[in-house]
Amino acid sequence: MDATSARQRLEQMLAELDRSIGVLRGDPVAVRERSAADSGSDLSDADRAQAMLTVATAHRRAVLDALKRLDEGDYGRCVDCATPVPEGRLEARPEAARCVQCQGKRERRR
Repeated sequence: MDATSARQRLEQMLAELDRSIGVLRGDPVAVRERSAADSGSDLSDADRAQAMLTVATAHRRAVLDALKRLDEGDYGRCVDCATPVPEGRLEARPEAARCVQCQGKRERRR
């Protein structure tokens, strides 16, 4: 994925995550935007909302880290082994920081 496309996708993801985080936190502007766009059920379960907020915040951090790697010229290289991250992986997950092998090792350690 070229740098321009990666930056556009990452910035779009960041904007979407910021809106989602705003809704989950109860930001009145974000809630109004959500209400206008989606008349789905309210987030009434505080535990579920907190879990979703935690995931969205972690995903936001990954997107910001990817933008930083892009700015530093390290985007597309695994942060653990420095090998190129496969193009298909970056297409599917533009924020991916690791190659499939290193990501698998990281997940097995958890």
